[in-house]
Amino acid sequence: MLILVIGVPLALGSWWGLLFMLLNVPILVLRILDEEKMLGSELDGYTEYARRVRYRLVPGLW
Repeated sequence: MLILVIGVPLALGSWWGLLFMLLNVPILVLRILDEEKMLGSELDGYTEYARRVRYRLVPGLW
């Protein structure tokens, strides 16, 4: 998603399009955090998996 949000405006030469990235990134982070909560409560074994695997989205970062 982030590659798309950053890459499309750059490919089209639209610097204004990059402003939407400032809106999309916080929304994406909130969605990921909400999904993590849902998975922890509804998926058996996810809590143990989350404890074991530190970086589930971007290796070495998140």
